[in-house]
Amino acid sequence: MSTLQPAARSSSRVSTALRFDTLSITLHWLTALSVLAAFVLGPGDFGSFVRANGHPAERPDIVAHETLGVTVLLLTLVRLLWIAIRPGAPEQPIAPWMRIASKLVQAALLALCLLLPFTAVLALIRQSQAVTLLGGVQLDPSALTFLHSIASSVRWGGIHGLLGDVLIWLAAGHAGAALMHRYVFHDRVLQSMLPWRSKG
Repeated sequence: MSTLQPAARSSSRVSTALRFDTLSITLHWLTALSVLAAFVLGPGDFGSFVRANGHPAERPDIVAHETLGVTVLLLTLVRLLWIAIRPGAPEQPIAPWMRIASKLVQAALLALCLLLPFTAVLALIRQSQAVTLLGGVQLDPSALTFLHSIASSVRWGGIHGLLGDVLIWLAAGHAGAALMHRYVFHDRVLQSMLPWRSKG
């Protein structure tokens, strides 16, 4: 009986190590929910609306979309900082190609979470619009004068919409892969990022 006890304790330590830390899990799910909500509330008629002299503050969907965009940007910056300084991510026993694909998808998702707010700012500068947030807060991106030449070179609104679609499709693929790990490969990749502890 005594020979089994150390193995049980070792198994417990491994199980704990296979989960991400609480801050990583929290930032991951807050970002995912914010991205999804921003996509759903994305005003496809923003360009025509402002060209018709509409004010973004009059549209709750625009205000919510831009507030969520700023939220995604801030969450992503915090995530990148935490990834750089946290003790380490859990190492899952998966095939090397899966590990490489996972890292590439994670890098692409993080890059898109930075590029989307950046292209939104460029689009707003091009259209001489402020970033309109909840509570009536407005941020004037035109103060970023070094971006004016870039903003005027391309129709950034279209690029912003395209990148948003790419982000959602990539996130859907990411979620699908996580479900495959759980129900096809039967490993703990999905459980490592769930906000609750899962057995099995």
